[in-house]
Amino acid sequence: MGEAAASSERVCPWWMGPLLLNPLRSWRLKPERLLSRYVRPGMCVLEPGPGMGFFTLRLARLVGEQGRVVALDIQPKMLDSLQRRAQKAGLENRIEARLVLRDSLGIADLAGAIDFILAFAMVHELPSAALFFRETAAVLKPGASMLLVEPKGHVRNDKFLKELAAASDAGLTEADCPHVPGNHAVLLRKPI
Repeated sequence: MGEAAASSERVCPWWMGPLLLNPLRSWRLKPERLLSRYVRPGMCVLEPGPGMGFFTLRLARLVGEQGRVVALDIQPKMLDSLQRRAQKAGLENRIEARLVLRDSLGIADLAGAIDFILAFAMVHELPSAALFFRETAAVLKPGASMLLVEPKGHVRNDKFLKELAAASDAGLTEADCPHVPGNHAVLLRKPI
């Protein structure tokens, strides 16, 4: 899914991956602070559209040795870079990188196994937000959550509201609205 599109959008190209790793992005977003609110040791986390792993390595540190991060992308070059970075950081055993199709996450094997999903700046790139939320809702454990973040520069308010409606149709409810600079953000929860 590649930091990934409604059919009118396009997927972030692999060659932009290094720009997404920019240290200034860390300074602005403060990813450790943001993610540590939701991710604990031992969790199983799903990250569709990880790109080259800006959040993935941080998630892997937060889930610890007993946890796992499943990173899904449609671009092999993004996943190759992510895996090299994970190996260099000694986190490769905590990260499972999966190449997926643009129109399906292919995650039925994870049904009811996911504690947290990070959907950061990628739902707007998908052909169907409705399908995305149905697939991800099915893999969340009861009471588990998803942090949905979309860039305000790419996603207008009305489009974000349509994404939230698709999430609601999939059975996810709004639990919180964390502040993520320059982005729309909502924490969605699967009912118990």
